Amino acid sequence: MPGYLDGDIPNFVRSGRPAAASRSDPRDTMPTQRPTFVTRAVPRMTLQGARLIMAAAARRAAAMGVAMDIAVVDDGGHLLAFNRMDGAKLSSVDIAISKAWTAACTRRPTHDYAEIAGPGKPAFGIHVSNGGRFMIVGGGLPITLGGVVIGGIGCSSGTVQQDRDVAAAGIRALQQRLGDGGRAAARPSARRTARGAGARRRARH
Repeated sequence: MPGYLDGDIPNFVRSGRPAAASRSDPRDTMPTQRPTFVTRAVPRMTLQGARLIMAAAARRAAAMGVAMDIAVVDDGGHLLAFNRMDGAKLSSVDIAISKAWTAACTRRPTHDYAEIAGPGKPAFGIHVSNGGRFMIVGGGLPITLGGVVIGGIGCSSGTVQQDRDVAAAGIRALQQRLGDGGRAAARPSARRTARGAGARRRARH
Protein backbone atom coordinates (compact mmCIF):
# COMPACT_ATOMS: atom_id res chain seq x y z
CA MET A 1 0.00 0.00 0.00
CA PRO A 2 1.49 3.42 -0.94
CA GLY A 3 3.10 5.27 1.98
CA TYR A 4 3.52 2.14 4.15
CA LEU A 5 6.13 -0.53 4.30
CA ASP A 6 4.49 -3.93 4.43
CA GLY A 7 5.47 -4.47 8.05
CA ASP A 8 4.18 -1.05 9.04
CA ILE A 9 0.60 -1.45 7.78
CA PRO A 10 -1.76 -1.29 10.80
CA ASN A 11 -3.99 -4.33 11.40
CA PHE A 12 -7.16 -2.32 10.84
CA VAL A 13 -5.91 -1.34 7.40
CA ARG A 14 -5.10 -4.95 6.54
CA SER A 15 -8.56 -6.12 7.64
CA GLY A 16 -10.43 -3.20 6.18
CA ARG A 17 -12.29 -2.69 9.49
CA PRO A 18 -12.49 0.57 11.42
CA ALA A 19 -9.88 1.04 14.11
CA ALA A 20 -12.52 0.73 16.87
CA ALA A 21 -13.47 -2.72 15.65
CA SER A 22 -9.90 -3.95 15.92
CA ARG A 23 -9.79 -3.36 19.67
CA SER A 24 -10.48 -6.39 21.82
CA ASP A 25 -13.91 -6.42 23.38
CA PRO A 26 -13.74 -7.19 27.15
CA ARG A 27 -16.84 -9.35 26.72
CA ASP A 28 -14.87 -11.68 24.45
CA THR A 29 -12.59 -12.62 27.34
CA MET A 30 -15.29 -12.89 30.00
CA PRO A 31 -16.14 -16.45 31.06
CA THR A 32 -19.49 -17.52 29.65
CA GLN A 33 -22.04 -19.21 31.86
CA ARG A 34 -23.20 -22.56 30.57
CA PRO A 35 -26.92 -22.58 29.78
CA THR A 36 -29.20 -24.69 31.95
CA PHE A 37 -31.57 -26.80 29.91
CA VAL A 38 -32.99 -29.05 32.64
CA THR A 39 -33.43 -28.46 36.37
CA ARG A 40 -32.64 -31.38 38.62
CA ALA A 41 -33.34 -32.52 42.18
CA VAL A 42 -36.74 -30.81 42.32
CA PRO A 43 -39.16 -32.50 44.78
CA ARG A 44 -42.33 -33.91 43.23
CA MET A 45 -45.61 -34.87 44.80
CA THR A 46 -46.35 -38.59 44.49
CA LEU A 47 -49.69 -40.33 44.61
CA GLN A 48 -48.72 -41.80 47.97
CA GLY A 49 -48.01 -38.32 49.31
CA ALA A 50 -51.34 -37.07 47.99
CA ARG A 51 -53.13 -39.94 49.69
CA LEU A 52 -51.39 -39.18 52.99
CA ILE A 53 -52.51 -35.55 52.78
CA MET A 54 -56.02 -36.61 51.79
CA ALA A 55 -56.37 -39.04 54.69
CA ALA A 56 -55.21 -36.50 57.27
CA ALA A 57 -57.50 -33.80 55.87
CA ALA A 58 -60.48 -36.17 55.91
CA ARG A 59 -59.76 -37.14 59.52
CA ARG A 60 -59.69 -33.48 60.51
CA ALA A 61 -62.97 -32.82 58.72
CA ALA A 62 -64.60 -35.82 60.41
CA ALA A 63 -63.37 -34.63 63.82
CA MET A 64 -64.98 -31.25 63.10
CA GLY A 65 -68.22 -32.95 62.03
CA VAL A 66 -68.12 -31.41 58.53
CA ALA A 67 -68.34 -33.59 55.43
CA MET A 68 -66.03 -32.08 52.82
CA ASP A 69 -64.90 -32.29 49.23
CA ILE A 70 -61.09 -32.46 49.23
CA ALA A 71 -58.76 -32.25 46.23
CA VAL A 72 -54.97 -32.58 45.95
CA VAL A 73 -53.09 -31.54 42.82
CA ASP A 74 -49.44 -31.51 41.75
CA ASP A 75 -47.36 -28.38 41.14
CA GLY A 76 -48.88 -27.96 37.68
CA GLY A 77 -52.43 -28.06 39.00
CA HIS A 78 -53.16 -31.58 37.73
CA LEU A 79 -55.46 -33.64 39.94
CA LEU A 80 -53.78 -36.40 41.92
CA ALA A 81 -56.46 -37.34 44.43
CA PHE A 82 -60.03 -36.39 45.22
CA ASN A 83 -62.35 -37.42 48.04
CA ARG A 84 -66.01 -36.53 48.50
CA MET A 85 -66.95 -37.49 52.00
CA ASP A 86 -70.42 -38.89 52.59
CA GLY A 87 -72.79 -35.97 52.83
CA ALA A 88 -70.43 -33.42 51.26
CA LYS A 89 -72.02 -30.84 48.96
CA LEU A 90 -72.19 -31.87 45.31
CA SER A 91 -71.89 -28.23 44.32
CA SER A 92 -68.51 -28.05 46.07
CA VAL A 93 -66.78 -30.74 44.01
CA ASP A 94 -65.55 -28.35 41.31
CA ILE A 95 -64.90 -25.63 43.88
CA ALA A 96 -62.50 -27.85 45.86
CA ILE A 97 -60.62 -28.87 42.71
CA SER A 98 -60.41 -25.26 41.53
CA LYS A 99 -59.16 -24.09 44.92
CA ALA A 100 -56.36 -26.67 44.78
CA TRP A 101 -55.53 -25.65 41.20
CA THR A 102 -55.42 -21.95 42.08
CA ALA A 103 -53.22 -22.46 45.14
CA ALA A 104 -50.74 -24.67 43.26
CA CYS A 105 -50.50 -22.54 40.12
CA THR A 106 -50.31 -19.14 41.85
CA ARG A 107 -48.09 -20.45 44.66
CA ARG A 108 -50.21 -18.69 47.27
CA PRO A 109 -53.32 -19.36 49.40
CA THR A 110 -56.66 -18.60 47.81
CA HIS A 111 -57.74 -16.49 50.79
CA ASP A 112 -55.05 -13.96 49.79
CA TYR A 113 -57.17 -13.12 46.77
CA ALA A 114 -60.28 -12.56 48.85
CA GLU A 115 -58.56 -9.42 50.13
CA ILE A 116 -57.30 -8.06 46.79
CA ALA A 117 -59.83 -9.28 44.23
CA GLY A 118 -63.03 -7.69 45.50
CA PRO A 119 -64.79 -4.80 43.74
CA GLY A 120 -62.50 -1.80 43.55
CA LYS A 121 -59.44 -3.84 44.53
CA PRO A 122 -56.34 -4.20 42.30
CA ALA A 123 -57.04 -7.81 41.26
CA PHE A 124 -60.78 -7.41 40.73
CA GLY A 125 -61.98 -9.60 37.86
CA ILE A 126 -59.28 -12.23 38.19
CA HIS A 127 -61.91 -14.74 39.31
CA VAL A 128 -63.27 -14.97 35.76
CA SER A 129 -59.88 -15.83 34.27
CA ASN A 130 -58.79 -19.33 33.26
CA GLY A 131 -62.29 -20.33 32.33
CA GLY A 132 -63.65 -19.42 35.75
CA ARG A 133 -61.32 -21.82 37.58
CA PHE A 134 -59.58 -19.06 39.52
CA MET A 135 -60.82 -19.18 43.12
CA ILE A 136 -60.71 -16.15 45.41
CA VAL A 137 -62.39 -17.95 48.32
CA GLY A 138 -60.36 -19.34 51.20
CA GLY A 139 -59.77 -23.09 51.46
CA GLY A 140 -56.99 -23.59 48.92
CA LEU A 141 -53.39 -23.82 50.13
CA PRO A 142 -50.12 -24.45 48.29
CA ILE A 143 -48.20 -27.50 49.48
CA THR A 144 -44.64 -26.38 50.14
CA LEU A 145 -41.61 -28.52 50.86
CA GLY A 146 -38.20 -26.99 51.49
CA GLY A 147 -39.33 -23.69 50.00
CA VAL A 148 -40.59 -25.35 46.81
CA VAL A 149 -44.28 -25.60 45.92
CA ILE A 150 -45.00 -29.22 45.04
CA GLY A 151 -48.78 -29.04 44.81
CA GLY A 152 -51.96 -27.67 46.25
CA ILE A 153 -54.92 -28.77 48.35
CA GLY A 154 -58.45 -27.45 48.09
CA CYS A 155 -61.29 -28.03 50.53
CA SER A 156 -64.93 -27.01 50.25
CA SER A 157 -68.31 -27.56 51.97
CA GLY A 158 -67.62 -25.88 55.30
CA THR A 159 -67.07 -22.26 56.25
CA VAL A 160 -63.98 -20.56 54.86
CA GLN A 161 -62.19 -21.04 58.18
CA GLN A 162 -63.17 -24.72 58.35
CA ASP A 163 -61.97 -25.28 54.79
CA ARG A 164 -58.63 -23.65 55.60
CA ASP A 165 -58.29 -25.66 58.81
CA VAL A 166 -58.83 -28.97 57.02
CA ALA A 167 -56.43 -28.06 54.21
CA ALA A 168 -53.74 -27.08 56.70
CA ALA A 169 -54.16 -30.38 58.57
CA GLY A 170 -53.45 -32.31 55.39
CA ILE A 171 -50.26 -30.37 54.64
CA ARG A 172 -49.12 -30.64 58.25
CA ALA A 173 -49.38 -34.45 58.09
CA LEU A 174 -47.02 -34.62 55.10
CA GLN A 175 -44.50 -32.29 56.70
CA GLN A 176 -44.57 -34.25 59.95
CA ARG A 177 -44.10 -37.54 58.13
CA LEU A 178 -41.03 -36.23 56.30
CA GLY A 179 -39.73 -34.74 59.51
CA ASP A 180 -36.72 -32.73 58.32
CA GLY A 181 -38.31 -30.45 55.77
CA GLY A 182 -38.51 -32.98 52.97
CA ARG A 183 -34.87 -34.03 52.78
CA ALA A 184 -35.79 -37.45 54.12
CA ALA A 185 -37.80 -38.13 50.98
CA ALA A 186 -34.76 -37.76 48.77
CA ARG A 187 -32.22 -39.47 51.05
CA PRO A 188 -32.37 -43.28 51.36
CA SER A 189 -31.99 -44.66 54.85
CA ALA A 190 -28.73 -46.32 55.86
CA ARG A 191 -30.54 -49.63 56.26
CA ARG A 192 -31.97 -49.53 52.73
CA THR A 193 -28.57 -48.52 51.36
CA ALA A 194 -26.89 -51.43 53.13
CA ARG A 195 -29.53 -53.87 51.83
CA GLY A 196 -29.01 -52.56 48.31
CA ALA A 197 -25.23 -52.92 48.54
CA GLY A 198 -25.60 -56.48 49.85
CA ALA A 199 -27.92 -57.39 47.00
CA ARG A 200 -25.44 -56.04 44.47
CA ARG A 201 -22.60 -58.03 46.02
CA ARG A 202 -24.64 -61.25 45.92
CA ALA A 203 -25.58 -60.61 42.30
CA ARG A 204 -21.92 -60.44 41.33
CA HIS A 205 -21.10 -63.84 42.94
